[in-house]
Amino acid sequence: MKVVVDFDLCESNAVCMAIAPEVFEVRDDDFLYILNEHPGPELHEKVREAAERCPKQAITLTD
Repeated sequence: MKVVVDFDLCESNAVCMAIAPEVFEVRDDDFLYILNEHPGPELHEKVREAAERCPKQAITLTD
């Protein structure tokens, strides 16, 4: 799995970070950072939920 974020859509609202803090982080500069573009299988469920719950649908997942 690869995590891809469309930063033109992303509002850095931290919904994804609340669900999968191992993969997403919104820092003090109010920008979203991907901490792990290729999360392990143990994180796939959380990352899928983060993508589904993104208010701007800015997160896509590829194989």
